[in-house]
Amino acid sequence: MKKMNLTTKILTGMCSGVVFGIILNLFSGNSIVDEYIVEGILRLAGGLFINSINMLVVPLVFISLICGAADVGDVKKIGRMGGKTLGIYMGTTGMAVTLALIIGKVFNPGLGLDLSKVVSLTPTVGQAQGIVDIILNMVPRNPIMALASGKMLQIIVFALFIGISIAATKGESDEVLKIAKGMNAIIMKMVSFVMYLAPVGVFSLISKTFATAGIEALLPLMKFVGVTVLALMAHVAITYMGMLKVFGKVSVRTFIRKYIPAVNVAFSTSSSGGTLPVSLDSAKKCGVSESVASFTLPLGATINMDGTAIMQGVAVIFIAQVYGIDLTFNQLLTVVFTAILASVGTAGVPGVGMITLSMVVQSVGLPMEGIALIMGVDRIIDMFRTVVNILGDGVCTLLVAKSEGELCRVTYSKV
Repeated sequence: MKKMNLTTKILTGMCSGVVFGIILNLFSGNSIVDEYIVEGILRLAGGLFINSINMLVVPLVFISLICGAADVGDVKKIGRMGGKTLGIYMGTTGMAVTLALIIGKVFNPGLGLDLSKVVSLTPTVGQAQGIVDIILNMVPRNPIMALASGKMLQIIVFALFIGISIAATKGESDEVLKIAKGMNAIIMKMVSFVMYLAPVGVFSLISKTFATAGIEALLPLMKFVGVTVLALMAHVAITYMGMLKVFGKVSVRTFIRKYIPAVNVAFSTSSSGGTLPVSLDSAKKCGVSESVASFTLPLGATINMDGTAIMQGVAVIFIAQVYGIDLTFNQLLTVVFTAILASVGTAGVPGVGMITLSMVVQSVGLPMEGIALIMGVDRIIDMFRTVVNILGDGVCTLLVAKSEGELCRVTYSKV
């Protein structure tokens, strides 16, 4: 009998949780069900999973960013090609989360779900800040305090500063970088350990949600998935394919055909890093030189997470709406900034997007408990957003290669 992979297990846990939660809801009011099963076993298992994710937010972002910036932060090494790559990745991520917020506002995925039974805490949103204050507060006065209090924008800026400084003192700081990379490997292993608990965690969280909110919770959740997938498809069609046509002046159909193998691997593994070998092969079949592909694609697997940014944008709208919170323009702007910067520290492995979502949610003071709803359907979205991530890497790679004169159009046109 074939062993189930993690994605299948989590999807099984999600579906089982929906059914189990609806059954429990039929016995709502029974003390054994309410006190021992819902508020006892399910709350404990789900809470442990959420706390485990929260535990890793700060160290994951901090260490990943140091390593990423140290690898690509040397201006002499990055040069012209590096500047183009970073500019495209950051620009498309900004467009992605902005598009997600707009589509989220249009379709209102969180309206109609009453969470008053699910969460007893009174939701609070941090005070709105002006744009100048947002930028000023990105630089920490006390980095240690920022780390201890989980102020994510400050942590990101501090980590980037450390990484670039390590790159600028190459030779003198090699041991420091080696330690940072070792710590990064340890943290990623911790993430994988936590994800082993995901099937049980997702089952518990979704069961508790449906046990308390009932069958009426199903429609808004499916609406959230649908709106997110719509935003992902819109980003691919409008942003990526538009860039290929306008700036690349190449056939969109040919690009899609040659990237199908990478799309299939991305969809099945939900891992940008795991898809990298196939992405490199697809880029070469598109006529991109090996020197360009070997630079832009690994960098993209680290910092280009448009699909994750889209999920975060829709999720913020969803969570705010289910709690009846109106986000201000400046708070939405904070979401855009945080999602762009967070994409730099989002490792290309399954499940990490939920950890960085915690960071984006915290940036505007939304209740962390709202993530419990999204957790149950995240694995469905994860497959789609990983496809968007690797397509974005491919588009950027092709555009950089064209601008550098390292794109062979004859190879690109070959069937």
